[in-house]
Amino acid sequence: MKRIRVIRGWKDLPQSDRGAAVAMGSFDGVHLGHQQVIELAARAARDLGAPLGVITFDPHPRVYFRPDEPAFRLMKTDQQARALEKLNVDMLYVLPLEAELAGMTDREFATRVLHQGLGARHVAVGFDNSFGKGRTGTPQTMRAYGQELGFGVSVAEPVGDVDGDKFSSTAVRAALRDGRPQDAAEILGRPFAIEGPVQRGRQLGRKLGFPTANVDLADYVTPRFGVYATRTRLSDGREFSGVANIGVNPTVQGVTRPLLEVWLFDFDEDIYDRVIETDLIAFLRPEEKFETLEIMTEQVMRDAARARQILEA
Repeated sequence: MKRIRVIRGWKDLPQSDRGAAVAMGSFDGVHLGHQQVIELAARAARDLGAPLGVITFDPHPRVYFRPDEPAFRLMKTDQQARALEKLNVDMLYVLPLEAELAGMTDREFATRVLHQGLGARHVAVGFDNSFGKGRTGTPQTMRAYGQELGFGVSVAEPVGDVDGDKFSSTAVRAALRDGRPQDAAEILGRPFAIEGPVQRGRQLGRKLGFPTANVDLADYVTPRFGVYATRTRLSDGREFSGVANIGVNPTVQGVTRPLLEVWLFDFDEDIYDRVIETDLIAFLRPEEKFETLEIMTEQVMRDAARARQILEA
């Protein structure tokens, strides 16, 4: 599989980084709705003999304009790049969302960034896409700018499930907050995954017979606190089934930030500081506070048996 090129910025790009058919959006999650927009850009790329590009923004517009809101991200930039790479995207344009970009009118954005900066030959957007200061740009104005500036425009229709519910990042977040990882996976087209370096803890789990790899949730949306059946990938590509707790582990004092604490089955290696990626497969039960560590350990063993059963099925 060819490697995606991550291009940061839109000014003074070499000719080799210009002239793509691009899909534009935040693409947090790269869910099935996003994939429809990218497929429109891919069709145009094939017709034009152009590379396929995706435009996104850093930070996410919601972080930039509403910085005090709770964490909500569905993926990190490297996870996003890997998901796009699987869709045969050639270039990921990460545009720095700062005062200059945020202050552009929709016309300035279309002219300076899409036309002059990226030399876009085609732009695909979602039916609800907005751009420019005050979010005044719409798919209709994008079509008008495309005609004026010489690039094609295509607009993706809403995509949803059999009940007509629209696939969206908001729906994925709602499913995760409700403890419905399978519903999130149906919208994403794959399980929701938390990636991060393994932190050094107090190694209490190891003493109790279930060593856990602890990962900070950082900017991710916080899933429902509780116990999950999981699959975890190591940086070398190996994958392990497991059981994880997401929360603050109220039985053990001193945990203040929500953590993913995952016990990898049939695994005993030192992976401190190494990056792992853990899929949430099924929600088993809410987080609980136990009277003693012994009672907690007994429950963890029951959780593990149930997780193995689910994952083997």
